[in-house]
Amino acid sequence: MISREELIEIGCFNKPHGVAGELSATVDVDAEVLQELSCIVTDINGIYVPFFINASRAKTAQTALLTIDGIDNEVEAARLVNHNIYALKRDFSRMMQDDEMEDGYPLDFFIGFQLVTTDGKRVGEITDVDDQTENAIFIVNSNGSEVLVPASDDLIEEIDEESKEIVVDLPEGLLELNT
Repeated sequence: MISREELIEIGCFNKPHGVAGELSATVDVDAEVLQELSCIVTDINGIYVPFFINASRAKTAQTALLTIDGIDNEVEAARLVNHNIYALKRDFSRMMQDDEMEDGYPLDFFIGFQLVTTDGKRVGEITDVDDQTENAIFIVNSNGSEVLVPASDDLIEEIDEESKEIVVDLPEGLLELNT
């Protein structure tokens, strides 16, 4: 049985595309990355159910068209509309080890990682990600206080998946803005 802790939210099913069961989905990863996943998962009546992607193609930068094994008509596809799409965290770990991902991890992957500055100062644990705006933000628990840190590639120096640490080069005074 798949648990929520094993998953990363990567998107949402939008609507059926055509009558053959293809689905439009808003996703946080490239269509090519979807093909590399062992499966995608969605919550159906409180149970995380895996689905296998037969084909995926990009429609726009954030939208992919998916053909899913076993879904071959519009009625079956409509049952998944507005359901969140999840991927297994272990798939992203495998792809990073095999250097298959060019665009990096979905930001939710980093929840639970420790944020450390380049001078070795522990900022705290990433507890959430706010990606509702153009500039995503790590929400960090720093000694019981919430600290907001930009989740920018320009600031990230190193990602150590094994020790679950992200080393960041933060502009001087950024952490003081949170106090």
